[in-house]
Amino acid sequence: MALGRKNYLFSGSDAGGERAAVIYTIVETCKMGGINPHAYLADIINRIADHPANRIDELLPWNWSPQIIVST
Repeated sequence: MALGRKNYLFSGSDAGGERAAVIYTIVETCKMGGINPHAYLADIINRIADHPANRIDELLPWNWSPQIIVST
């Protein structure tokens, strides 16, 4: 906790600190679920713009399944 306080001192603003907390929460949730956080975030970032807002729950770590990319 003390190390965190020292690191978060320069997060820029309260909003920056809140954003960092959200990212840390997502990463730790992935780890707890046995999901590679890097693979999860890379997939979600590529998919989220085209994903319907009413089905956003499909992209949560506990519901997520990797998108299969077929190259031609």
